[in-house]
Parts: sequence; C-alpha cells; structure tokens
Amino acid sequence: MSGFDRDADGVTRGARAIVALPERGENARTTEARLAEAAGLAAAIGIEVIDRIAVKLREPKAATLFGSGQVENLATAARMAEAELVIVDAALSPIQQRNLEKGLSAKVIDRTGLILEIFGERAATAEGRLQVELAHLDYQAGRLVRSWTHLERQRGGFGFLGGPGETQIEADRRLIRDRIAKLKRELEQVARTRTLHRSRRQKAPWPTIALVGYTNAGKSTLFNRMTGAAVMAEDLLFATLDPTMRQIGLPGIDKAILSDTVGFVSDLPTQLVAAFRATLEEVVAADLILHVRDMSHPDSEAQAADVLTVLSEIGISGEEGAPIFEVWNKIDLLEPSLVEAAATEAALRDDVAVVSALTGDGVAALRDAVSARLTQGARLRHLDLDAGDGADLAWLHAHGDVVSSDPEGDRMLVDVRMTETEWDRFQARRQV
Repeated sequence: MSGFDRDADGVTRGARAIVALPERGENARTTEARLAEAAGLAAAIGIEVIDRIAVKLREPKAATLFGSGQVENLATAARMAEAELVIVDAALSPIQQRNLEKGLSAKVIDRTGLILEIFGERAATAEGRLQVELAHLDYQAGRLVRSWTHLERQRGGFGFLGGPGETQIEADRRLIRDRIAKLKRELEQVARTRTLHRSRRQKAPWPTIALVGYTNAGKSTLFNRMTGAAVMAEDLLFATLDPTMRQIGLPGIDKAILSDTVGFVSDLPTQLVAAFRATLEEVVAADLILHVRDMSHPDSEAQAADVLTVLSEIGISGEEGAPIFEVWNKIDLLEPSLVEAAATEAALRDDVAVVSALTGDGVAALRDAVSARLTQGARLRHLDLDAGDGADLAWLHAHGDVVSSDPEGDRMLVDVRMTETEWDRFQARRQV
C-alpha cells in the first residue's frame, strides 16, 4: 500500500481508484458525462481515478449488483490499475458493498458514501459539520456489519446471573442512535435560530434572492461577480457547501440580500437532503430564486431537471413557491452561433438571462431583470403618516416608488407604489 492518508472509515485520500458505472434502462445523461462526473466527485477529495468502466446490467444482482463475470472483470481491472479503491457510481446495499469488497479484494464505496465524504471534508461551519455528521451516521447505521470486524464479540452481562450480555454491534448501534438524537436536537435549535433571523430579515426592508444550481454551474462565481465577495469558486465539484449571504444593490432597489447555497447533484443522497433542510430553507424563504445553469455542459437539461426535483422535495413547487428565474451561465465557453441562439430564445422569455459570470458579460442585464421581477406587480398605496415619522417615510423612499408626499397639518399623505411583498414588510415593520 502506498503512503496515502486514511480516514476513520478507511476511505483513502490520494488513493488510486477505478470508477464502475452500472448502466441500466434509460438515462437522460450520456455515459461519458456520468463517468466524468463520478471521476470529478472522486477528484474533489483527492482520489486519483486510473480507469473508468461502464458496466451494462440486464438485471441487478441482490448479492453484488453486478453479475459474477462482471465482478471478475472489475477485479482484473482493479489489479491492473493497482487500485486500492473501487467507486461504484450507484447506491449499494450493505450486503452488496461487503460482497463486492470480498470479490474485488479492494475497498468499495458507493455514490452516496463518496458524496458524504466530500461534504464531510468541505463543511466549514459548525452547522455544516452537524448536518454532515447526521447524514453520515444515518448512512453508516445500516452498514455496521460491513464496516467493522469486531462486532461479533459480546460484552459480559451484569450481576451474578448475567446472560450473554450486549453484543458489540448492539452497543454500537445504540451509540449511533443516541448520537443521531443529540444531533437532531442541536439542528432543531439551529433551525429555530435561523427562523428567528429569517423573520427579522423579513421585517427588514430588503428582498432576498437565492442562488441555486447544479454543482459547478458557476453559482459562486456569479455570487462574487454580483457582490464583490471572495467566496471560494473553483472548477471543482462542491467547492463550497456552507451558505453565504451578502447585500447587493439593484436598479431601483436600495438593497437586497443575495444567498449562495450548496450545489445540487444527480441522485443526491436522501440523508443529505434531510440533513441540509435547515440550510435549504433559506431558498424556501427567498423572494426570488436564481437557477444558475451551465449551458456549456452536454447534460445541462438533465442537470436542470435534477435541481428542480430537489427544490420540489424541499417544498418549492407550484404557485406557493418563490418564482424561479433561470441564469444561463458560461456562454464564454460556447460557440458564437450557440450564444446567438441562446440570446434569441432568452429574448422571447421573461424568466431567463444569458450571462458569463467569469467575464461579466450579461450581468448588468441580469441585475435589471432581477430588479424588474422583484418590483413586478407593484401597485399604488395610499398612506396617512404622522408628519414626524421620518423613519417610515425614509423607508418608503428607499424601498418603494414614492409618487407624492403632501403635508397636511400634523399628518403626511403619501402615495407610494409597492409590491405586495414590500407592503407586507412595511406592515410588519410598523407592528414591531
């Protein structure tokens, strides 16, 4: 074995690996793109992918997923590549994972485990680490038989007539259940705190905008371009995990809050969707969602469908959800004819902007479009304010279009054009 670092679960950083992609039935993505994404996920935690293999499955095997001949072929490929790790780009049951490790004579990790490893390494905040640990424990709870070799041992019973006692696996499962319960309580407190902060923001004058998109679609680059921030933005899957918020100025809007959220990916583990629900609630509470798409990617349509699926899972769907505005990004990587076609199509719609977050092309037009969407549906409101209420009047000037303000004795009669959202904020502000 080479001198790489090994973490507590035996997943290696710097290890040589092969990727095995089970192909079965129809899939909206190309085989090459799926293999490239799996290799990209591995590279995100420093695993060196030596070979990528697509394996056609007529019928998945309950014991090993692959057929016996396919397992032999993968074992040969792993030996030839001198691979310590085999990454199966699919969800494996604990039994399948254990049997494949025996058949391949190598460490095996599935897609869910790989994504959890990435999240575990990248989470920077206390909240992020809690969410990742919860997801990891939930995933690991059913794999104790596979992961640990000492679990058949038993602990002695208590008292003079103690029975066989508690087996190690029972004790470990109990410890995991207790830890999961504790993490859920801590995350519930985080969710309450986040809800409190969100309610305060909703009483504040500023609309909120959430960036969502497939991982590596360019969300953080766009976030930096629009806010002047320096959030990590690299050509790397899941470069950033923890949500970041900054204020931005928009035409006709004094101030808005822009939120950069975690990137999505196909077959995102259900454990992660559940664990990151508190974070993703920032998207649910947004006034506008910017769905950033990598238009240079061959599977852009399938990636967009995956993002919409996750948004639906967290409660953003139908008329109740925030409006979604698409940002067609990375046009700098497209041929001029494709850029022209995208611009022509976008011009026919009112929910699309064509940009290059890297070069800045189209970002000014995006700002105008976002401002127009946020102020859409504004109507004239008539207010009777105390003439000395300068704070409310200033608020209205900053966050609405004040048509007139006429003093009348100790009163101020104000006509202001505002959206329903801004009107609700103003009403909430006056009730504090």
